[in-house]
Amino acid sequence: MLAIEGVSRRFSGKSAVSDVNLDIAAGSFVGVIGRSGAGKSTLLRMLNRLVDPSEGRIGFDGLDVTALRGQALRDWRARCAMIFQQFNLIGRLDVLTNVMMGRLNKISTTNALLQRWSREDRAMALSALEQFDIANLAAQRADSLSGGQQQRVAIARALMQEPSIILADEPIASLDPRNTKVVMDALLRINRHFGITVICNLHSLDLARSYCDRLVGMSAGRIVFDATPEALTASAARELYGLEAGEVMDAEIAPPAAASSGTGWVRPARTAA
Repeated sequence: MLAIEGVSRRFSGKSAVSDVNLDIAAGSFVGVIGRSGAGKSTLLRMLNRLVDPSEGRIGFDGLDVTALRGQALRDWRARCAMIFQQFNLIGRLDVLTNVMMGRLNKISTTNALLQRWSREDRAMALSALEQFDIANLAAQRADSLSGGQQQRVAIARALMQEPSIILADEPIASLDPRNTKVVMDALLRINRHFGITVICNLHSLDLARSYCDRLVGMSAGRIVFDATPEALTASAARELYGLEAGEVMDAEIAPPAAASSGTGWVRPARTAA
């Protein structure tokens, strides 16, 4: 379980996140919602330790995340993978190499600098791409792909880290409706089939209701809503978003793709040496 205890973050004396307390169960799909500037991205970045808390503690299964340094911190960032709105791919490199970057914490510095990947790492990366229907793009430059394809590559790279948690910071903000559904379905399948905890910042309340099993609403850096999607009524949304409520409550979207065990979804596995 991920435990967030009294966590705050201040920038130049201004509070971005204030006294957040949350327990997040393993295997859950949590949507973090709220207006722009509510503190959602700062909260996720603190969980990954890209930003250090000003106060409070983050724990995971007995591990004090806030105390980690050096290699232990790098190990945590691999275990708590981050997916960004801007994809953060290396455009001049091919898709397969971008995906294998998820193994950097597992190989030596020399091999990382020379991009010397083992056969099993390559097989694992191809398997991850197959899961997202983009194995045919493995040899293409990352900057030649559409936004939806690039985000799927970023998710495959995160999966290569063999994470316990995936943090997705507005992963569909720049995507069209079709690619939005493809990416959200991919995150849902990862959550359902692998049991990986997903914590996802979302702007659309309809997406949050459709995909998440728990919603955490933030306003001015504080938690002001924490319940199931069914509890987020129009009235509660208006209290959370004010005049913006109508903008974030979109038209009804298609339901998530089925995530049953019969879909052929398989965790990328290491091959025998």
